[in-house]
Amino acid sequence: MKKSEKNRETRPLSLQEIKEKNEPVPNEVWQLRLYVAGQTPRSVTAFANLKRLCEDHLAGRYEIEVVDLVKHPQLAAGDQILAIPTLVRKLPQPLRKIVGDLRDTEKALVGLQIRPA
Repeated sequence: MKKSEKNRETRPLSLQEIKEKNEPVPNEVWQLRLYVAGQTPRSVTAFANLKRLCEDHLAGRYEIEVVDLVKHPQLAAGDQILAIPTLVRKLPQPLRKIVGDLRDTEKALVGLQIRPA
């Protein structure tokens, strides 16, 4: 009699296996969504900082979508946006969020789980 898949005992994952499972694939495209409110200085700064960060650390491997909540306020509910500017990392999984203008590069890299180039 064969054991079903549900009845098999599974061993717990090691810390190394968990780390490897959560690490993004090196050539994977990063999908980033930046929520802003119009062309405010803080919104413009957030976009400029994000663009610089991506060019320095994800060159050629990123897509940025900017969502202006002044024009499309209904889109805030989808990613549960409570403050702006907010950056949402859609891919690679898991989803990550950073609130602010991204001026602190080190915090942004840690928040997005990007290894410095």
